Order: sequence, then C-alpha cells, then structure tokens
Amino acid sequence: MNDLGLTHLYSGKVRDLYAVGDDHLLMVASDRMSAYDVVMREPIPDKGRVLTGLTDFWVREFAETMPSALVTCDPEQIENWVRGFARAHQWHGRSMLARRAEMLSLECIVRGRLAGQAYDEYRATGTVHHMVTPAGMELTDPFDYPMFTPSTKAASGHDLNIDLDEAADIVGAEMVERASTLCVDLFIRAAARLADHGLILADTKFELGFVDGELVVCDEVLTPDSSRIWPADEVRRGEVPPSYDKQPFRDWLDQLKWDRTPPPPTVPEEIVKITSQRYRSAYEQVTGRPLSEWFGATAGA
Repeated sequence: MNDLGLTHLYSGKVRDLYAVGDDHLLMVASDRMSAYDVVMREPIPDKGRVLTGLTDFWVREFAETMPSALVTCDPEQIENWVRGFARAHQWHGRSMLARRAEMLSLECIVRGRLAGQAYDEYRATGTVHHMVTPAGMELTDPFDYPMFTPSTKAASGHDLNIDLDEAADIVGAEMVERASTLCVDLFIRAAARLADHGLILADTKFELGFVDGELVVCDEVLTPDSSRIWPADEVRRGEVPPSYDKQPFRDWLDQLKWDRTPPPPTVPEEIVKITSQRYRSAYEQVTGRPLSEWFGATAGA
C-alpha cells in the first residue's frame, strides 16, 4: 500500500504507522478486524474510514478543551507534508497526520456502566480493576461517577487490568491524577453529547502521550473499537444490549468452537456485511452525517 516513499515504522492489528519527517506520523487505519488479539482474514469494508472519521469528529468537537496530537485528516492538507498524497485515493479518509508523541505507559479506560471485563471481574470478586465497587450491581448498571480504570500496555499478549496504586507505581501518582482528570472530563462531555442523540457511552479507552511537554490525546478517540456505545432505548438491566461496537462480532465468535488462537475462523459474508453496517451506523448516528460525505468515499457509496 505504501507507494508514497514513506518509511514504515509499525503495523498493529488495525493501524499502520509511517514516519513523516522527524516530528510527524501518518497513522493509517485499515479495514482489518481483530478480536481476542487475533486478526481475521476478512476485512470489514469502511471500518478504517469510520475509525478515522469519528476520531476527527471528536477532536474537533472538543477542540477548545481537548489537547490532541491530531493535525489533520484532510487529504489536501496532508499533501503539504506528504507529496503525492492528494492523488493516493486509497489512503483518503483512513489517514491521520499526527504529531509525534512520547506515549504514556498506561491504557486509560473510563467506565460509566458495568460491562465487559469489568462485569466479569465484578461477578467473580465484587471489584472492578481490583477496586472496591458498590454491591448489588447488575450488567449495564451505571456507576455513581465514571471510574478511571487503567491497564498496562503489554508489548505482547494481553494488557492487564490494574488499580490506581499499581498505575502510580508505573507513571507516578501525579501523572495518574492528570490522566484521570483529563479522561474522565472527556468521558462526561462525550457521554452528554451522545445522550442528546439517544446513545449511552458505557466505557471508552484513551491513549495519552506528551507533545512538547503537554499531555495530549493520541490515536483513535471514542470509536467503536475503543468504546461501548448503546442505544439508550434498548438497554435493559442485567441484559446484554445491542451496540455500535464490535461486541456483536465477538458474540458471533463466541458461538464457535474456536480457542481464540490463530488461525482465525472464516467469517461468513453475511457477518462481514452486518459488521460493516454497524460501523457505518456508528459514524452516522454519532455525527449526524452520512459516511459518504467523509473523505475516501467511492462512487455510489
């Protein structure tokens, strides 16, 4: 895919990273789908554009108060840094030009509702990230106040859920406080914005880093890959709600006799189509705009 002469730095489960000079990066979100740390063989059409478009939306929505590493997603503007980019249509809509950052060694998760791994731990121990949590909660119940629940960044394998004291051992208590304040504030404002559109933000994960000494938000922001977003009118206490994230895809996988190790199972065309539509619906429901208006749309899309 790299026909622009860029230096490839890294390929993750979903994103590819390229150097743009000494101070910037080009982050390209592919249509790859990962689940349980395994990348499926079948791509999900438009997934990369949705992740990039939603990140751009949220960064601009909170531009006055949310420091971010993002510079632009506009192909014409990226052309100023990457010669030939304006003609590289396969990159449009899925590429973010960002400032290089020194990443914080924590995954910064904020939880407004009991779900996912937090629910599994709560059922087993009555805690969330090893922290005391009110008794008697059920799946989808709201916390009294959004919880900052960090995890480690594992070089390989799975990240580990940790409490605030363990996080302080990694980055220092002052940095945990700064990260918590920034992320919880963003969560509260995003949750309010989504509530106006009939959606519940159950939880989300932020990536933070330093640019010129300032703590900023990096990578994707409030996307279906980093968040659980539920239609408010379909949430029932104690039941798994429908969602705009990739949880339904995981639910399909869970019905299979698959041990969550490579090679992945073959994903039927129907599941690919349903999953792609969920991603597109997430973009359109959150932004109020058709995905066809975002960069990189193909004719007739």
